[in-house]
Amino acid sequence: MVVATGFFDGVHMGHRLVISQLVKAARARGEESLVITFWPHPRNVLQLEARTFRLLSTLDEKYRMLKDLGVDRIEVIPFTREFGALTTKEYLRQYVMGKFGGTAVVLGYDNRMGSDSISPQDVVSVAEGLGLEVIRTDMVEGMPGTAVSSTRIRSLVASGDVTAAASMLGYDYSLYGVVVAGNRIGRTMGFPTANMQLYEPLKLIPGNGVYAVKVRTLGKEWKGMCNIGNRPTVGVGNSCTVETNIFGFDEDIYGLDINVTFLRKIRDEVKFSSIDALGEQLRRDRQACLASDFRNKP
Repeated sequence: MVVATGFFDGVHMGHRLVISQLVKAARARGEESLVITFWPHPRNVLQLEARTFRLLSTLDEKYRMLKDLGVDRIEVIPFTREFGALTTKEYLRQYVMGKFGGTAVVLGYDNRMGSDSISPQDVVSVAEGLGLEVIRTDMVEGMPGTAVSSTRIRSLVASGDVTAAASMLGYDYSLYGVVVAGNRIGRTMGFPTANMQLYEPLKLIPGNGVYAVKVRTLGKEWKGMCNIGNRPTVGVGNSCTVETNIFGFDEDIYGLDINVTFLRKIRDEVKFSSIDALGEQLRRDRQACLASDFRNKP
């Protein structure tokens, strides 16, 4: 069994290099490829900024992407405080080798594990000392001199730079949820919206603003624009909403699934002087969205 292990949040370009090497090595050896991952995220369990920490991918999304990359087997270990107390050597010996029969391990350039937080080079030494073959991968760069990382991508998504985030992820960022009732103000302006409630509340929502998006619902894909924010024009103290106007669409989809994929940010959220001024801006936003590239990227 050839093993890669980690949280793999977002399954980004750096992770994909690790998975590519994993699948390649397993096939060359005539063995299975195995990804050992965890749920929930260690930060949530260990209460490291847990109140504000959000994820790039749900467990289902992560599982699907890893399978699509050719991984034979995926094991999800419940992350607990007791599990988090294991040292690198204990984890490799008890889980990678003992429980799952690993003979080789694929490590990213900065791969760390265990409560002892040893350096990546020391992880290699520990693994080899236990008899594991170690396969290492190089750093994957995003912007020049910047390593692709889940932390960096979270920062980009939170700021609204979904285009730069997509270049590091290897795909466009998306949200998945159910359509719930809203206040219907958009409909009065000719812009009916689908108000989304996420299935995974810890999924990271892009920063406030208006975005060109692709929308999948009722088994079809549509173009649209999505507003994320607190709707300051219609009042104060509003909760944050994710509302999507689907172009050329007027079906009743309350209670149905919706997937919104973000292509680019059009503008920041703004408080307008009146509902009429907001409506006029929405018409300009729609034109800007329609001018966007809706082809599959990157």
